[in-house]
Amino acid sequence: MKPWLRRAGALLLWTIVALCLTVTIVPHYLDRIYYRGPVSGHFDGQHFFNPDGEDDALTRGVRFGLLWKRIFGDPTDPPWPDHVAVTPSRPPARVEGGAMLATWVGHATLLVQADGVNILTDPVWSDSVGPFGIGPRRVAEPGIRFEDLPRIDLVLVSHNHYDHMDLATLKRIWDRDRPMIVTALGNDGVIGGVGVHAEPRDWGGVALVAHPCAHLPAVPDTKGRIPPPCLAAPIAKVHVTRSHHWDSRWFADRNRALWSSFVVQLPHGNFFFAGDTGLGDGKWPAEAAALGPIRLAAIPIGAFRFEEGQMASGSHIGPEGAIRVWSILGRPQTIPIHWGTFRLSREGYATPPRMLEGMLRCGGSDPSRFAAVRIGKPVAIAPLGAVPPPPDLAAITVCERDGRFAALR
Repeated sequence: MKPWLRRAGALLLWTIVALCLTVTIVPHYLDRIYYRGPVSGHFDGQHFFNPDGEDDALTRGVRFGLLWKRIFGDPTDPPWPDHVAVTPSRPPARVEGGAMLATWVGHATLLVQADGVNILTDPVWSDSVGPFGIGPRRVAEPGIRFEDLPRIDLVLVSHNHYDHMDLATLKRIWDRDRPMIVTALGNDGVIGGVGVHAEPRDWGGVALVAHPCAHLPAVPDTKGRIPPPCLAAPIAKVHVTRSHHWDSRWFADRNRALWSSFVVQLPHGNFFFAGDTGLGDGKWPAEAAALGPIRLAAIPIGAFRFEEGQMASGSHIGPEGAIRVWSILGRPQTIPIHWGTFRLSREGYATPPRMLEGMLRCGGSDPSRFAAVRIGKPVAIAPLGAVPPPPDLAAITVCERDGRFAALR
């Protein structure tokens, strides 16, 4: 046999061996144990699961293929803009006296200011979302410059996907403000890897948010006397509530940490943050609504289409599912999130809000109660008042079957 053939054969053999070792070893290496605890109705001792059933049939290979298309593009997708103009706002330091102000920063990041507390949801200020900076890139700059953020008291982190858990941003906020960070079980292990403390809770768990005076240093007076500790009552109560989703940072560590929604109880009406979710059994919004009247909700409407014509996926509600969630919550004033910032799925840039408005009209609801807002535009949230009637979900289904929304790709 000629020498070059022997060398080529040896190279091919070792390449095959290396690939086999990679397939065998790398997934186990990338797996992580973020949480250890007792078995429960949504934890089997190793992995978390949705107690209302799993309906995401995508294999690991299919997920990788979808991720590849999102990163490198798919010529059959509807076009998206390369850049969306944003005029960032500069929020006030605090909002008091029963008023409530909400500013959509982009994707699932929302600043909510009410009753003297500043709340930030799933904060992401990075230019891309993915490991090692590889992933979907922003088409819209954050609606608030990081340096213009007021002091943050509370951060809610719904789960560990990169477009919701941005460790670089969490580190910046922690180093500057030391807020309380509330998340579901296991995610504190991921966040703690960058030196940031988070308070983990199971579904049904509660966290009390300290009054801002608790953050003030005990500075001696002119006579060297140390003032008494802050005795002010907590300014908010956070309930970690159920949602229908999944977790992973590396594919191999799937469902090692829990996902959640949140209800923040405030004196003048609660704030509900859905995080990222599919509809599942559709009962979890009622569990959140049972904690008190919701004044403001943040509900995802985008990243629902991974195949042509798809209207929802197992782990992402589309506009129709979002309307169902909104109705069960009591039809509060709602800001649609999870669209218009990072391209994560197949639908067009403006398809989610256009479909949402059309479906609300089909169902006989006032679209202003659940209307898209501009990134960076502060929205004054009305006080709690009369609850509008529920939408006609059957009429929405008829509109959908009649092809009313077929042109919205």
